[in-house]
Amino acid sequence: MATATWNRTVIAQSDDTVIVEGNHYFPIESVIADVLTPNDRTSVCPWKGTSSYYDIVVDGETNSAGAWYYPEPKEAAAEIKDRVAFWNGVTVTD
Repeated sequence: MATATWNRTVIAQSDDTVIVEGNHYFPIESVIADVLTPNDRTSVCPWKGTSSYYDIVVDGETNSAGAWYYPEPKEAAAEIKDRVAFWNGVTVTD
C-alpha cells in the first residue's frame, strides 16, 4: 500500500498506484477529501501532456502546487488519467 504524507498527516493511500518516472500516481478517489484545492500552475511534458496542479491544505498550512495531475494525458500516458502525484515535501512510501 502506497501512502502519501504531508504535515504529519496521511493525505492519500492506495494499493493501486501507477509509477511513472519514479512518481506514484494515486487514484484521485484515494486522496483524503478536502486536502486538495486547485492551483493555476501548469507545466508541459512532451510525452504526457499538460499538467495541472493542486495546493495541499492540512491543518491550516498550504503546500503550494504540492500535487499534480494530467486532466487529458497524451495517449502514451493514458494510464495516469484520473490520478494525482505528489512532490514538494510530500513523503510517499510503499
